[in-house]
Amino acid sequence: MKITRKGDMKNRCGASGWSPTSTTTPMKKTILTFGLICGAIMSIMMIATVPFHDRIGFDTRLVIGYTTMVLAFLLVYFGIRSYRDNVGRGSISFGRAVAVGLLITAVASVCYTATWEVVYFNYLPDFATKYVQSEVDRARANGKTDAEVAKIQAKLNANFANYDNPLVNSAYTFLEPLPVGLIVTLVSAGILRRKRREQDPMLATA
Repeated sequence: MKITRKGDMKNRCGASGWSPTSTTTPMKKTILTFGLICGAIMSIMMIATVPFHDRIGFDTRLVIGYTTMVLAFLLVYFGIRSYRDNVGRGSISFGRAVAVGLLITAVASVCYTATWEVVYFNYLPDFATKYVQSEVDRARANGKTDAEVAKIQAKLNANFANYDNPLVNSAYTFLEPLPVGLIVTLVSAGILRRKRREQDPMLATA
């Protein structure tokens, strides 16, 4: 068995230009690039549906919104793969892959949240009122009694009581895409994880 000395490893790392700190800038670039693209896709779809807000209804908007999120968060997979191939020299641990994926998700969620804040406070001042009314109408259509409908309406009004507070609004909005991004991140990390020993014959002899 060939034993690789620390000096040899240092020389190899120096010759290739790689060091632990040298990954910081490429990592930031990967996270920002894929995070911003992902966030832009969700934001553009949100803006595109605003003019048809009343026409398409809340249920349809919900389906369109989450479908767009799933498609947009596919960029998490490509972001992790890009990091693995270009920064990790063909390898990445599950933990690092999850970290990269979650950071991409965070950047995309910030973009999504910022867009909703602009849209909500400038173009949808009656969003909460219309949403509550739509749920009340749904409850009545489903045969709920007046008492049950009143209970549903009171609960929804309580939930929206602080929604006009930008901080509360932002917190709720930021949490919307996170579950989708988390699921895509975990699946992508499981698929893309690859140990360096499997890829680098030089290190395999160590």
